[in-house]
Order: sequence, then structure tokens, then C-alpha cells
Amino acid sequence: MIDNQTALLLIDLQLGFDETAHWGGNRNNPDCEAVCFDLLTAWRKRQMPIFHIRHASTEPNSPLAPHRSGFAFKPLTAPQAGERIIQKQVNSSFIGTGLQQQLDEVGIKKLVLAGLTTNHCVSTTARMAGNLGYQAWVVHDATATFDRKGHDGTVYPSELIHRTALASLHGEFATVLGSCDVLSMLKNPQNPLKNQQPPL
Repeated sequence: MIDNQTALLLIDLQLGFDETAHWGGNRNNPDCEAVCFDLLTAWRKRQMPIFHIRHASTEPNSPLAPHRSGFAFKPLTAPQAGERIIQKQVNSSFIGTGLQQQLDEVGIKKLVLAGLTTNHCVSTTARMAGNLGYQAWVVHDATATFDRKGHDGTVYPSELIHRTALASLHGEFATVLGSCDVLSMLKNPQNPLKNQQPPL
């Protein structure tokens, strides 16, 4: 059940991901940021805990390096005063950050995850959240990714990467569901959804 002690983690919603060619191109789900904003608005309205995760790449040529303009948050989902910012240097939002400590200090054990990218930082954070004992939900229409080249040179389309990443998380590390389901659960916390499978 998603309630007012459920934190929203918005992961890596930074301008650097607009440089799509750097990440493999052909990004799926162009509505990701708009859906993240809908979630953010709902959390703000209810004064529920919000964490903005930002990647500070140690690679100088990365669009997400701190000295690059791409390090900045996207304006639509940028933090407001009082909202927590967690800075990381690896895929997991828990490694080398104070995220777990901050969550535990206020007794938060439920997390809703959204942001970029599905198969990297969202997935890694969700996997670790599950291993650490948090109850986690990943919002499938509030995540997105890019084409990915395999070890043999095969290029796998972004939508396939997105769906298989979510399928690997669901039922093992987290529950995957849509933003409409999350918002419905917020409005009716006593009536959790029976079917929380992502659409195929």
C-alpha cells in the first residue's frame, strides 16, 4: 500500500540525457518527464517525502559531469525548497550517498521509483532497495531508456531494453505498475490494486 510514508525517488532527471546520441539514441517513452511531473505534483500536494537523485559522473566527457551544463536538473522536475537532493557517482542511489541513512532516520520503508534510465540507475536502485528490505514500486511509464549495443555488436531497441529491465525487476526486487495505478492508490490508500502487472 502506498501511503504518506512512501517516498518518491526521482532518479537522474538531468539535462545531460537530452544528448541522446551519447547514450545510444532512439530513446523510448518521450512522456517520461511529464509523467514524473504528475507524480511529483501529487507528492507535493500531499506533503509526502521526495528525494531528487542526481548523477555526478567522474568521466570528464560525460554530459552528467558536474562541470557540464547537462549536470543540471531538468526544469520541469527540478527540486523545490525543502526537497532532498542525493548526489551519486555510480548507478545505485544507495552507494556512497546518505540515502539509506536519511530514509531510515525518518522511518521510511516504502519507495516509488521513477526517472532515467530504466535499465541502469532506476534498475540498480530498485534492486538494491529490494535487497535492503524496502518495499519498492517502479513506475513503468515514468522511466525511459536508449538503444543498447551488445557484446557482439547487436543493437537492441530501447523499448525492448525498457520492457525486459522492468520484467527482471517485477516480482523479484519491486512491483512494476503504471502512474495511473500509483495515483489511484494515493487517492484510495485502503484499496490497493489487485493486479499490478505492467501492460504488454
